[in-house]
Amino acid sequence: MIETAEAMPTLAVLADGVGLSLYHFHRVFKATTGVTPRAYAATHRAKRVRDELAGGHKTVTEAIYDAGFNSSSRFYETSGEFLGMRPTDYRAGGVDTEIRFAVGECSLGSVLVAQTRKGVCAILLGDDAGALVRDLQDRFPRATLVGGDVAFEQTVARVIGFVERPALGLDLPLDVRGTAFQQRAWAALRQIPIGSTVSYADIASRIGAPKSARAVAQACGANVLAVAIPCHRVVRTDGSLSGYRWGVSRKKNLLAREGAE
Repeated sequence: MIETAEAMPTLAVLADGVGLSLYHFHRVFKATTGVTPRAYAATHRAKRVRDELAGGHKTVTEAIYDAGFNSSSRFYETSGEFLGMRPTDYRAGGVDTEIRFAVGECSLGSVLVAQTRKGVCAILLGDDAGALVRDLQDRFPRATLVGGDVAFEQTVARVIGFVERPALGLDLPLDVRGTAFQQRAWAALRQIPIGSTVSYADIASRIGAPKSARAVAQACGANVLAVAIPCHRVVRTDGSLSGYRWGVSRKKNLLAREGAE
């Protein structure tokens, strides 16, 4: 109902549509999806805007209203949170958006760090520096990618320093983009202390969605800010290591360096 409606249905309409009381519906919906109906609707509208803008066949205003926003002013107030740039720039594939990046090497392989004006938007690990750059290019096909200067290379050095010696800590301004649920999960991940591990179920409980352990695992898989959002500190309920976007061996290595059991 939320995804097909032109405007966000009221809570009463949604609850009545599935035959539940307002309170019970709200509680079950949040437990199942990890977010409130309003947040779910906002995330879905944001996705519709991205799809409409990516199509390139409509004006920004048309895309905003067709996605279910009642006013353009409300959209622009929050557009930076889920687009990371101006709507016109997003529609053009990031054109005129400057992303500074640099690739360094550490004991775990290559490290690519990229940053917009808002903050670090990607920390990618891999064996092939060229593949990491192509990954960044695929995300912003028409953005202006600028090689990092001396000042930016210091940011890369901080990331590499943290990988090698986690006790140094890492505090960087981040440009975090994701759904409402992913944002909540990633915020919870950033609260896990160095040297500690938690389960996917633990994170699900911490964000008030105890039945969403699988969705938490998916959020970890979607994370593109390695070590800054420490998804490597999340393990299975029995303590065993699970998948990791950049390889289980790197996950094991990172945890060992942090002194995690």
